[in-house]
Amino acid sequence: MGIITSTSTRTGTSIHITPMSISRLTNMSILTSISSLTNINILTSIIIHIRPERTSKGPIHTRKQLRRDFVERGFTVGIGGPVGTGKTALMLALCRTFRDKYSIAAVTNDIFTQEDGEFLVRNGALPAERIRAVETGGCPHAAIREDISINLGPLEDLTAKFHADILLCESGGDNLAANFSRELADYIIYIIDVAGGDKIPRKGGPGITQADLLVINKTDLAEAVGADLGVMRRDALKMRDDGPFVFAQVKHNVGVKEVADHVLAAWAAATHGTVKQ
Repeated sequence: MGIITSTSTRTGTSIHITPMSISRLTNMSILTSISSLTNINILTSIIIHIRPERTSKGPIHTRKQLRRDFVERGFTVGIGGPVGTGKTALMLALCRTFRDKYSIAAVTNDIFTQEDGEFLVRNGALPAERIRAVETGGCPHAAIREDISINLGPLEDLTAKFHADILLCESGGDNLAANFSRELADYIIYIIDVAGGDKIPRKGGPGITQADLLVINKTDLAEAVGADLGVMRRDALKMRDDGPFVFAQVKHNVGVKEVADHVLAAWAAATHGTVKQ
């Protein structure tokens, strides 16, 4: 049976709602429960944490594909992860890997700048007209999950203009709780790095547990930061129910081909094997 629990924090009262409790409770009863836990004057301080069910764990072939029109919007790969883990570097590497064989376009998300898009243009990832930079404002996670229209527009426009086969969409840097909506991304790559320590995979979060592919980047720094790659491997497999992950050094092109192969396999599965060889 689902439950609602509360925890006091510096920023207010944290309300934890399990998936089962959401399905059994009406909006009014949720609001009533919240109101009973805190004074109405501090309702603006409440943080609601919804613990998602792991709906997309494991290899992509075990997850039911959403049926949609890939002519309207090309096969969309969402690349997410915390700040500084190598999302833009992976975008660049995948553009370079795919661009000679497939029609590729890219959308980047930044909070208040267009820096990542400018980086891709400056490094010749793709022609500038195939790259769009989106400024999300202070809630980058909303642009890839709750209100995806800010990304859908550019992605559909790029598909119409260039008949894009594959669209790469980079999220703004966010925490481990952020992940793409399945209405936006057909395939989700979540990238972390060893600089945060070998504890990161076991911390979980939707990005780590639900992404189609987990990339553990900057493995060349493991010794310097005291991270045990064996521990990261064990915990990644445990948290992802043996779902796929790749050790990588994206900047040095290590692991990039393996990531690209996963993307192409997913594209083939989604389009029933119609991928150009």
